[in-house]
Amino acid sequence: MNESHACQEYPLTKNVVPILHEIRHALHKLLEDGVSTIIDLRAMPFAPGEEVELEQRLGVGEVVSQVSALGPSEVKEMGIPGVWLVTHFNTEDEIMSKFIEVTFVPSIIKSQPDDIERGIQDLEADLDTDS
Repeated sequence: MNESHACQEYPLTKNVVPILHEIRHALHKLLEDGVSTIIDLRAMPFAPGEEVELEQRLGVGEVVSQVSALGPSEVKEMGIPGVWLVTHFNTEDEIMSKFIEVTFVPSIIKSQPDDIERGIQDLEADLDTDS
């Protein structure tokens, strides 16, 4: 199938540039007010190749994290600081949800207060065995 035929079969949605503008505004909001923004990429209509184009335009950052909480997830820093790609998978490695998070640190990799409390209890129990 040639390129022009593909475009006829799947018209471009032209959502990449508006999403980039939304990310730019979200970065300003993050810096000025400390407010994070989440963009649900699965709620966006993309033509074939547009989601890949968006990721390419955002670039590749320095951090990649794998998270195992209610299923596997991947957190990737994009080439623009403060922009993160968070992808959640099912047990068959199919993408269940995909988000752009504009934030200092994505919520999925932040330690939660309940988890910290449990960690303190585990550490104290371990230290009690040394007494």
